[in-house]
Amino acid sequence: MAAIDCGTNSIRLLVADLPDAAAGPEAPLVDLSRRMEIVRLGQGVDRTGRLAPEAIERTRVALTEYAAEIEKLGAERVRMCATSASRDASNAGDFRAMVEQTLGVAPEVVTGDEEARLSFTGAVRGLPAGAEPPYLVVDIGGGSTEFVVGTRDGGVDAAISVDIGCVRMTERHLHGDPPGLDEIAAAQADIAVAVDRALAAVPGRGAGTLVGLAGSVTTVVAIAQGLTGYDPARIHHARVPYQQVGDVTADLLAKTREQRLAIPVMHPGRADVIGAGALVLRVIMERAGMSSVVASEHDILDGIAWSLA
Repeated sequence: MAAIDCGTNSIRLLVADLPDAAAGPEAPLVDLSRRMEIVRLGQGVDRTGRLAPEAIERTRVALTEYAAEIEKLGAERVRMCATSASRDASNAGDFRAMVEQTLGVAPEVVTGDEEARLSFTGAVRGLPAGAEPPYLVVDIGGGSTEFVVGTRDGGVDAAISVDIGCVRMTERHLHGDPPGLDEIAAAQADIAVAVDRALAAVPGRGAGTLVGLAGSVTTVVAIAQGLTGYDPARIHHARVPYQQVGDVTADLLAKTREQRLAIPVMHPGRADVIGAGALVLRVIMERAGMSSVVASEHDILDGIAWSLA
């Protein structure tokens, strides 16, 4: 099966086989191809309410490559889910038409609730035995962040999506290079209001383990580990304490974009928004009272693929 996750900042592809039945119920998918491109589909959406034509074109170029990969690997089932940016845009019809023409299937603009459930499914399958339930899974995207609480056996107990993400918070608040203290304070206050609303809707403060998903989290964890290159195997299921998350966040927010680009694990397309993404993670840990976060490289993309099984 082939799964595509098109978010506010990135578009990702997973082509995978189901695991062998003998591998057990917690066995992961067998990856054939896993790719990511930063296309910034949500460029300016928070301000204009529309998808920028150049953002749609960047996405089309990436999708053209993905369609060729899907055909080459012979995927039998394809599902593309489009998230926050295309939920918000007044010209979402232009985006949909482009996807159908390029990929041959229509994008599903999933609700925040469905997005949360797909993220949870992808994240908790294969969590190490030491990860204490219930789990609070947070998926920090470009335009929104999903909060999901549940267990491996019982599934999702509660979920909510709130409009805080690394692109949205950067465009709304963090304009300096590096951002000023007043800008950071405004972003932190905005994030805290949304996080408190989310934690009032889902019982995250009583969770045993915080599981963090998506590029902002995995990049912070990679920096905290001192990696000299982005290594998914080292990042997947790594546990990082709050103090290190706080230190990395402060360092990122104090750096210029050029200095962030020089960090060995930094994807060039993430350098201008990683400060906001790290800040979202730090505020979540503070407001939920979490002493550490477990990073997962498996997320909504894996959940989309499992939904095709």
